[in-house]
Amino acid sequence: MSNIVRIILSSFLLIGTVVLFWFGHWGWGILGILITILAWVTVFFNENMLIAQWYLRKENMAKAEQWLRNIKNYEKQLISAQHGYYHMLLGILESQRAPLQSEKYFKKALTLGLHMSHNIALAKLSLAGVAMAKRNKREAEKLLAEAKKADKNKLLADQIKMMKNQMGLMDKQQFRYSR
Repeated sequence: MSNIVRIILSSFLLIGTVVLFWFGHWGWGILGILITILAWVTVFFNENMLIAQWYLRKENMAKAEQWLRNIKNYEKQLISAQHGYYHMLLGILESQRAPLQSEKYFKKALTLGLHMSHNIALAKLSLAGVAMAKRNKREAEKLLAEAKKADKNKLLADQIKMMKNQMGLMDKQQFRYSR
């Protein structure tokens, strides 16, 4: 359902709730307020995205992908602030199946815009992993530095450190095979 339809339905619910209060039906009016708030929340936060994120936290990737696939046209169904997060979730799901194929989703998420610094750091860290898999050390180092800079709350510090250690192991392997 597009956002315009959601806004119209939410407006009608709001008008109906005001009418209920006007005629003195306080119990139904309070229930109407709760339903109206829920309807307005779905304008700004798509329910498919919320459920997909919940399943990702539960590590049920199949269900998360099923809920993300329910979004047929993300440009109409999501507000512009959610476009980047939609592609980031698709990238996370794709990285479970084929890590090298997830690069396009993370790049698109960064170009569309992510608002939280730890999400930017996560996308850049994932891109650094893809660059390491492609044996592109220079790009991986650049992306790791950007991820470390974006990770202001040090939520991904352990993953960044682990990635740097893996990069060091990659150098040792290249040195060993080059002799």
